[in-house]
Amino acid sequence: MVVFDKVLLRYGAGPDILHEVSFALSPGSFHFLVGPSGAGKSSLLRVMYLALKPWSGLVSLFGRDVSALTRREIAEMRRGIGVVFQDFRLLDHLSALDNVALPLRIAGAREGEVQQNARELLGWVGLGDHLEARPATLSGGQQQRIAIARAIIGRPRLLLADEPTGNVDDRIGLRLMHLFEELNKLGSTVVIATHNDSLVERFRHPQLRILHNSLQRVGAPAPAAPAAEATS
Repeated sequence: MVVFDKVLLRYGAGPDILHEVSFALSPGSFHFLVGPSGAGKSSLLRVMYLALKPWSGLVSLFGRDVSALTRREIAEMRRGIGVVFQDFRLLDHLSALDNVALPLRIAGAREGEVQQNARELLGWVGLGDHLEARPATLSGGQQQRIAIARAIIGRPRLLLADEPTGNVDDRIGLRLMHLFEELNKLGSTVVIATHNDSLVERFRHPQLRILHNSLQRVGAPAPAAPAAEATS
C-alpha cells in the first residue's frame, strides 16, 4: 500500500527533516505515527499525501512509483486518500453537511446516497444538530469532527490523520478512534499521527516512531496481564 525507500526530505538548504526513512505498510494495516513535536510527523504525512516531493529516495503508493506520475494521475490517486489536516481546511461558504458531502459529490455519487451518508457521519461524530452550520460558527473541536467525517465519507483506501483527537475531549476522542477502527475493518489502511500516549497505549496498534529524523517501527504493545484471581 505504502513504500518509502531511503526517503530524504529537507526544506531548501536546511537540515534533514527525514533522513533515509524506509518502511512499508500492508493493505488494511493500522499504525500510529509518533514522536516529539517537530520530529517530522506532519512532513511525513505530507509526503504520503503527495503534497511534498522528497529530496531523494523512492515513494510508492498503491503499487506505483509516484515520481513517474503526471499531475492528472496524482489528482486521481489522491481521490483514494482521505486526509485530516491540523488546520481542518474546511470551506467557509459551505455548511457542515456540504463540507462532508464534497468528496462524494466530486466522485459523482447519487445525491440521495450523498445526503444519507453525510447525515449519518455527522450524527456519529456528534454534530447531527449542526448540519446547516457554517464552520466559522463552530468551535475548533466541532470543525475537526467535520474534517474527519469529510475524510472518511468515501471509504478511502488510505486514511492519513494528523492529530485528529487534539481538539476534542476524551469521550469524543475515543468515539473517533472507534470510527477509525471501523473504517480500518472495512479495508482502509490507517495512519494516525499523535502525541497522545494514553491513546496509543489504549488502542495498541503498531507504531511508526520518528526520532532524530529517522524512523523506527515498533510492534503493538503486549496486552496487560490479567490480575491474578484470589484463592480461597
